[in-house]
Amino acid sequence: MDAAADARARGQQDLAALLLRGLDRSSPVPLYHQLAELIRGAVDDGVLPAGTRLENEVALADRLGLSRPTMRRALQELVDRGLLVRRRGVGTQVVHPKVSRSMALTSLHDDLAGSGQVPSTEVLEYALGPGPAEVTEALGLEPGAEVLTLRRLRRAGGEPLAVMTNYLPAALAPSREQLEVEGLYQCLRDRGVHLRVAHQRVGARLATAPEAKLLEERPRSPLVTMVRTAYDDAGRAVEHGSHVYRASRYAVESTVVDR
Repeated sequence: MDAAADARARGQQDLAALLLRGLDRSSPVPLYHQLAELIRGAVDDGVLPAGTRLENEVALADRLGLSRPTMRRALQELVDRGLLVRRRGVGTQVVHPKVSRSMALTSLHDDLAGSGQVPSTEVLEYALGPGPAEVTEALGLEPGAEVLTLRRLRRAGGEPLAVMTNYLPAALAPSREQLEVEGLYQCLRDRGVHLRVAHQRVGARLATAPEAKLLEERPRSPLVTMVRTAYDDAGRAVEHGSHVYRASRYAVESTVVDR
């Protein structure tokens, strides 16, 4: 056995030992769900980094003393949640977990940095000029008023995550250089803008060919969409944006309560 194969075998043994320690066979929680949560925790903690290949489900089930249907259901739950992927000829492999974003008035850059990920930005378009009618209306400006049109590619850990198009009143426009290193909302805060509330609409659609190329997805792959208008504490619209995110890497979370 070569060194690489030996290291993989030890890794699988370590994973099996970790999962065995965590399984509680007397618990009312189904074993498949316990197993899925243990594997998810190992991914989140970096024990199973992106690209790690798991043993086939038959071998892993035998190591853990579980039935094959239980193992298959646990792995499928993680495939459905976007943490694992099955590829013919490769097997089951860990992929990057989705970015989960709460329904709060924050920027994607801030959310990524706050979760320990490394965001980076490529400014694709930076142009000052008369805004389209729907944009000036959203921003509460006179028709034809000058706005900044900003289009950026946001990456997380070096992988493309979102294409973001934003419009701002020209008076609030940050510099291109600042936008390449900071999030838009931080740029606005640096200019004394106090963001207070936003109206947003989340949806979904298929990627166009240019979007798919930028996001390194196949054409017509699913995208999460968000249209947002943000207001400052004086009720003035300060930013209108239309963003698309890779559905394979991005999710929006919210908490609902019974009134």
